[in-house]
Amino acid sequence: MKNLVNIEDVERKGLLILKILSESPDPVGARVIAGRMKDSGLDLSERTVRYHLKLMDNKGLTRLIGRRDGRLITDHGKDELSNARVQDKVSLCSSRIDMLAFKTTFDLSKEQGMLPVNVSLFNKDRFKDALNAMKPAFQNGLTVSNRVAVAGSGKKLGDVTIPDGKIGLATVCSIVINGILLKNGVPIDSKFGGILQVKNGVPLRFVELIHYAGSSLDPSEIFIRGKMTSVNQVVEKGDGKILANFREIPSVSMTHVTDIIAGIRAIGLGGILAVGGIGNPVCETIVGVNKAGMILIGGLNPVACAHEQGIDVDNLAMTAMMEFRDMRPLSEL
Repeated sequence: MKNLVNIEDVERKGLLILKILSESPDPVGARVIAGRMKDSGLDLSERTVRYHLKLMDNKGLTRLIGRRDGRLITDHGKDELSNARVQDKVSLCSSRIDMLAFKTTFDLSKEQGMLPVNVSLFNKDRFKDALNAMKPAFQNGLTVSNRVAVAGSGKKLGDVTIPDGKIGLATVCSIVINGILLKNGVPIDSKFGGILQVKNGVPLRFVELIHYAGSSLDPSEIFIRGKMTSVNQVVEKGDGKILANFREIPSVSMTHVTDIIAGIRAIGLGGILAVGGIGNPVCETIVGVNKAGMILIGGLNPVACAHEQGIDVDNLAMTAMMEFRDMRPLSEL
């Protein structure tokens, strides 16, 4: 009996390969692709990856570069990826959160280790203006950490290569809280990202939200593009709308979590805006049975400040991992 080929499985693997190629400006070989696929939960041998690449070469989706197996995605491949089936994009954001949390190695006691970052790309000639626009948000604690990293064209922030004419800024992503809790034995359920209304300096309620399980993009990217924030008003008047995220933790972990939060704050990491009581709503958001709610500040709030002031920016949220010690306080730039 002939082996039956699962066409849907082949398509799913092909789409993941195309996504990996689309994220790299340089040719990528089967070994690297296989490693990145394993990070996404799909363990394929290099030989199998090469098989899929040859299929995609024949379809015009990828192009072989040089004598080795390095490939680039073609325009046809980019179109295929952008038109991929909706079900292949659902939960992509949620899966990325879980992956980055698992890859977090940040150690509170040593203040070192890998943590997730957002990468924002500014036009080179506007970067100084962007820094000035972002400083008030950092000074007022509307971010996860005051540490950032900067790279010019051709340099890298994590796995992200900065394009020509751009300067990249890495800010600490709120997923670092997921990672720290996970490493300390506390599971955390990431529910949604949203716009949080602030009144007289106090968080009030979510007025917009996007569930991670139904999105392929970080909600913060969508809200910034849609000009739905007013972070500058929060800084100046205490009233406005900021980026925030909602998580749930098991009620039995509350005492342990309280100690971990104290350790997080002791080293200057922020990001935890509010923690509710067991089974009690937090900022008017209902929590599950035997759960407690936690609201985290969005790591892109300073970038939203710059965008609100008319400075163009391309955000690659939840994109990369960086060593904490390779980042420095914004005030030192």
